[in-house]
Amino acid sequence: MANFMVLYEMPVGGLEEWMKKPEAERKPEEDSLKAEWDAWLAAHAGSVLSTVGVGKAKRVSAGGAEDASNGIMLSSYAQAESAEAAADLFRDHPHLKIPGATIEIMEVKPLKA
Repeated sequence: MANFMVLYEMPVGGLEEWMKKPEAERKPEEDSLKAEWDAWLAAHAGSVLSTVGVGKAKRVSAGGAEDASNGIMLSSYAQAESAEAAADLFRDHPHLKIPGATIEIMEVKPLKA
């Protein structure tokens, strides 16, 4: 079984536009999507090891740290037999119902000392 990092992304501008919607319009859609997420996670509990939301980004370089912006909303760690199997696992994920949303899946391996 291989381990994979999963990044749930959405264009930065898309999230900004979403947040401009009136809460009365946005909230029912968010609640519906959350219910679908919860059901998807429950159905895939044997493969998805953890999922966390991510906050505002900082970019660190040799010159110091600065605020950064990217489209990453959440991340998961998952297990699958192969990268193709991991991709198949996420093909029907509710995150993909968000306009412009994508999911990136990368195998992770421990660094050897």
